[in-house]
Amino acid sequence: MAFLSRRRRGARLAPELGDQDLGRLLKSLLATTRTGTIATTDLCTAQLSRLLSQEPGDWDRRSHRIGVLAGFLAGSHLARSWATREPRDANALVLHAWTEVAHARRQGGLQDAAGTVDSCLRAAELAPEDPTPWVALLAVARVERWAQPRVFGVWNEVLARDRWNREAYLGMLGYLSPEEAGSRIQVLEFVDTLRARMPANAPCAATELTAQVQQYHAVLDRGGFEALVARNHWSQAMAAQALDRVAPTWVRPGFLNHAAALADLNTLAYALLAADRRAEARAVFDALDGTVTAWPWQAGGDPVQEFEQARRRATAGM
Repeated sequence: MAFLSRRRRGARLAPELGDQDLGRLLKSLLATTRTGTIATTDLCTAQLSRLLSQEPGDWDRRSHRIGVLAGFLAGSHLARSWATREPRDANALVLHAWTEVAHARRQGGLQDAAGTVDSCLRAAELAPEDPTPWVALLAVARVERWAQPRVFGVWNEVLARDRWNREAYLGMLGYLSPEEAGSRIQVLEFVDTLRARMPANAPCAATELTAQVQQYHAVLDRGGFEALVARNHWSQAMAAQALDRVAPTWVRPGFLNHAAALADLNTLAYALLAADRRAEARAVFDALDGTVTAWPWQAGGDPVQEFEQARRRATAGM
């Protein structure tokens, strides 16, 4: 992960998170899909194929790229058209499945759950070493509220291929939450088990801190007196210790080098400000150099505005 100039940049949403090839593709897709012609579809799918064929075996970057592209393409015809025309292309199949899940999260359900599952399984058969079809299937399982034994079967398939897959850990964290199919106790057990085994700079390093931010949001969502004193969450032992473990190390140049490291630094900056640990937050904002992710800032409104306000708070009084 590169830390840029000390000159402060304006805050901006950047889903590519420093992945320049992905960023260029997103701009190209935005420019070319407006025409909606067959030739445009051919051009876009060729561009998608080239990007997703880069760096084979870098499962972390592959998951990041497919996840970002799925969010960008949700609701469009492009991924479905590619998968229909190339039914034996694992890239096309897994992107189509992931895009269907991204669309389902916005619309409240999958239009063709069986077809989406089939796309994941066919991609897994065509690319048996690739964890991303199983990560996509795990996302399907969350949308469809599968029973835990079935979900853990998919989870184990991911781990067999990519032990510290960030998207999979965050997916399981969501699945095990009280809002989905689990409980607060299951979340704590999951995080404790991970923390005992995980390298400190693994791609899934933000799982524990994400759980703490989600719990903080749950308190805020209750409203009333609880929301007014929600900041006390960060003075509790587990939340404070989660910050203590990562705040000194994550901002070190090169410590975090996975594809979504800047997203995790957004989570850290948010949590440090919520805990009123401004001096530590200031260093994180410097490292981010204005790169904003929608979550967790969107909980307070417009994420770019929330980020800028938080950055000003962190630097106040310098």
